[in-house]
Amino acid sequence: MTEPRRPLLFPTPPDRLCDAQGRPYFLWDSDMTLDAFRAALADPDPEVRAAYLGKLMRQAKPDDVFQFVRLDDIVAAWPRLERYLGRERAMWRYLLDRWQEVRRADVAAE
Repeated sequence: MTEPRRPLLFPTPPDRLCDAQGRPYFLWDSDMTLDAFRAALADPDPEVRAAYLGKLMRQAKPDDVFQFVRLDDIVAAWPRLERYLGRERAMWRYLLDRWQEVRRADVAAE
C-alpha cells in the first residue's frame, strides 16, 4: 500500500501573515483582523461564508487559502462561492478539476 499523496504547500509564515495591526495581507482593502476574518468564515449564514471565502481565494496566495479552509469546504461551497471569485474563478475551477482527477485516480489505485 502506498502512502497517500500530500500536497506541497508553502504557506506564508505566521509572523508574516498579518501587519502590525493584526490585519492579514490579503485583506489590504478592509480593516479586519485575522480573528474577525476567521469568525466571518464560520458565520452561520452560508452566503456570508461564501463571500469571505471568495475574498480569501481572490486575494490570498493559493497555498494560504488552505490555512483557513479544507478542499472539501471549497467544493461544498462552490455553487455559492464561484460568483465571488472574479478573474480567479477559472484558475480555481481548473485546480478543483485536477484535484478531483487525482482523488479518483487514488481511489481507483486502492
